Amino acid sequence: MSQVLRPLFVNVTWGAGGSTSSSSLELAEICQRQLGLTTCLHLTCTNMKRRLVDEALEEAKIMGIRNILALRGDPPREEEYRLDTQDGQEEEVKENNEQFVWAIDIVRYIRRKYDDFFCIGVAAYPEGHADESHPVHQSYEQDLPFLTQKVKAGADFLVTQFFFDVHAYTTFEKALREHQSGVFRRIPIIPGLLPIQNYQILKRTTKLAHCRIPPGLLETLDPIRADDEQVKRKGIDALCEIVREIQAIKSDGPRGFHFYTLNLEKVVGSILENCNLIPPAPDIHDSAIDDSPAIPNGINGTSSHIANGIPQIRKPSDLPSSRRPSTTSNHLTTSHRSSSPNPNGTQFATNQPITTPSREATWDDYPNGRFGDARSPAFATPISYSPSSLPCTPAQARSLWGEPTSPQQITRLFTSHLSGQHPALLPWSDGDASTPALSPETALIRDHLLAITTSRNWWTIASQPAVDGVPSTHPIHGWGPAKGFVFQKPFVEFFCPVEDWHSRLRPHLLSNSVAHEISYYAGHDDGAFESSESSEAVHAVTWGSFLGKEIATVTMVEEVSFRAWCEEAFGRWEEWARCCRSAEARGFLRKCRGEVVLVNVIGHVYRDGEGERLWEILEEVVKAEQGEVDGGRR
Repeated sequence: MSQVLRPLFVNVTWGAGGSTSSSSLELAEICQRQLGLTTCLHLTCTNMKRRLVDEALEEAKIMGIRNILALRGDPPREEEYRLDTQDGQEEEVKENNEQFVWAIDIVRYIRRKYDDFFCIGVAAYPEGHADESHPVHQSYEQDLPFLTQKVKAGADFLVTQFFFDVHAYTTFEKALREHQSGVFRRIPIIPGLLPIQNYQILKRTTKLAHCRIPPGLLETLDPIRADDEQVKRKGIDALCEIVREIQAIKSDGPRGFHFYTLNLEKVVGSILENCNLIPPAPDIHDSAIDDSPAIPNGINGTSSHIANGIPQIRKPSDLPSSRRPSTTSNHLTTSHRSSSPNPNGTQFATNQPITTPSREATWDDYPNGRFGDARSPAFATPISYSPSSLPCTPAQARSLWGEPTSPQQITRLFTSHLSGQHPALLPWSDGDASTPALSPETALIRDHLLAITTSRNWWTIASQPAVDGVPSTHPIHGWGPAKGFVFQKPFVEFFCPVEDWHSRLRPHLLSNSVAHEISYYAGHDDGAFESSESSEAVHAVTWGSFLGKEIATVTMVEEVSFRAWCEEAFGRWEEWARCCRSAEARGFLRKCRGEVVLVNVIGHVYRDGEGERLWEILEEVVKAEQGEVDGGRR
């Protein structure tokens, strides 16, 4: 991508509380030193010990990374849930937040300790920053005093949250440029853009980021929501229009674009090409640094130069070209390529041949979250704008699910949900409170799901029926381009009591009579894992055949992705517990977490007329116990 698209710089993200510090620094080093890309390292301060901040900054300095995007990060979850800190954690929390509470704290710290060695960026929100999972009010006017303070403290450039409402962005930029403080007059403001990969990703990310989708865009996408290919084409058109509208805004400073690629660069490449944003390959002797006289910034008395269009060492003045883009992915953003890495990061020779993207660079046509291929760069896209992984606020959680203290109460929640009644969503749902309780597809197998839920307390959280070559335009099962055919293997995923798993379900799945018809994966809260398959096995459970195209596989189940989901799925028990005011309910939910197994069972029989076999296998366990009970009565 660096050779084909020649982006201006790359970003490497930073996990909450330093959870990805090692991998983030390793990736940053690869980008900066091995690939010669101008690298900007994200650094969050919430729940970060000062020792980790110091180590990250020293490592960055050694690597020659001189660009930092200073962020607050997600707030501590205790603040979201308004729960008291548990015993023994007071000192740890105090140490975590010893000095860094807000992004401005880390900006001041870097300036004080490193002077102008690092160029510092901060986040800006054209539609306002939302500090809660579901804010009632948000506006950029409320944020302006804090953004002004961050710039006065030493921030060199702004990167915005993504948006689709161009009017909101232009209003925001105009307000900054005309702000009475004058601190935003020349500072680079890099608008963030999110390419549209598919309808569900669009809806989910805009919900998490509290970003408005203009009605016109929704009206365009709604009729084609099931056809990812058409959604991408319309999305490319929409993003190109946004780019052109922003290019038309008069600007005294540099104009760049920051693309949130979600590790899927195919759509980004199309946007860059259509908008003529890919810069020509410079001559090998050309330097990417501006040697013009330094310009006082009027903020803290230091002077500024531009390196690769991003503030580097000091402050940015003008981009070499007003049409130079920057791209960002979920883990990366991207930059000019240098012929040899320079540890000082001040000058880059950037003569690289134009190459064609490899086949692997364009293979993710249908990204589908946790059910994708773990080998794909787009797998399990970790978008975390909300401090909670639950699909609602703590108050909404209490209203939806109450504060259960028995397995029977949880079973009633699941059966009511499966019946299309309250609650509309469960802790493991992907939608929100406005989402219909059941998809039309799930409604087709509702009786089977209810049977295993009510009889065995198996709490189902994901499932699909068998489909054998229905048209891709089918109103329930259809997806992808028209004139195609889609297929599905049935599967079901559920929490099963540990005792039931070991004594009944597992032996039945391994029995000679059914083992050849199913595959299973099972995970425990403590990390224990088992499967009927080898670790290399990958099960395609949804695929399609379309005119002039290779077989497209959109849903897969395999060990790596299942293990990753296990960690999150069990974590949601704790999230739910934290929402409860009752100590009894919190204790019960935490106890449940340790007493269930997450099981995914895939049925390999899916041909028309045979698609019920998976449900027959699971219901055999129920019937077997009923026979034992009846026999005992006799």
